[in-house]
Amino acid sequence: MRKRLHHLAAWLRHQERLNLARDYALIMVGTAVQAAAMHLFFIPGELVAGGLSGSAQLIYKYTGWPIGTMILIGNIPLFYLGWRFLGGRRFLFRTIFASFVYSAVVDILPLFLPRDGLTQDFLLNALYGGVIGGIGAGLVFQAKATTGGTDILARLLDRKFGIPLSQSYMYTDGAVVFLAALAFSWEHALYAVIALYIGGVVMETVTTGVNVVRMATIVTDKPDEVAAAILRDLVRGVTHWQGRGMYTGQTRHILFCVVSRAEIGPLKAIIHEVDPQAFVVIGQVQEALGEGFRPIQDD
Repeated sequence: MRKRLHHLAAWLRHQERLNLARDYALIMVGTAVQAAAMHLFFIPGELVAGGLSGSAQLIYKYTGWPIGTMILIGNIPLFYLGWRFLGGRRFLFRTIFASFVYSAVVDILPLFLPRDGLTQDFLLNALYGGVIGGIGAGLVFQAKATTGGTDILARLLDRKFGIPLSQSYMYTDGAVVFLAALAFSWEHALYAVIALYIGGVVMETVTTGVNVVRMATIVTDKPDEVAAAILRDLVRGVTHWQGRGMYTGQTRHILFCVVSRAEIGPLKAIIHEVDPQAFVVIGQVQEALGEGFRPIQDD
């Protein structure tokens, strides 16, 4: 028994090291992709990337100081605030690492990439900059880190003042975009907003995945028969509870299950066959974790 426990502990340590190596590899790849988006699309197109990177772009325009170095300098006080008020050493260490790598790659990449980017078209720069930058940010987020900047500031505003993260990002990025409009033009700023929106959507897709599932709430008078058919034909778990119809005052049976998008048609066919009078509500689920879906991971 002791030997088996020893082997289990060794296996868990090995898995933890593998996960750690994977996370830091994701950080390096993600920061490199973000830096490429900066130099191929945002900087040549004079589109601010938002947050601290966008602020560094504005400083670069008037001083010529290296953007990566400005990002790192701006992050130093935010690192202290994050350590002082947010805690979470693992998150903070990974964020510091990501920020150092990102800043270094941003300053090194111009040696290998075309100085004028790939296109002078504003829309193409906004679209591809948003997509590629979002992919990079999503990879870094998957590794439970950020590149610092307004990510730390947004979490501070959320923790200390109760301002939701979405609003915090809107305030910080909005201020940078406004300054960019004054520095470049309103046209540049409008395209930058498009890039920021696309980048946010892509980042969320990379972080949470595209496997959006569906949940079904079924009100039926034949709960056992409907549940048995779902278990048999779809091999999906079903949860049952009882409720009371407030109009009739009668007890009703409610079933709950989560299925893939492709299983919605078969699910409706099963319900129609077993109980055509059932009431069904089907909704989209952002993420399903656990048996039959993605495993629950430590965030």
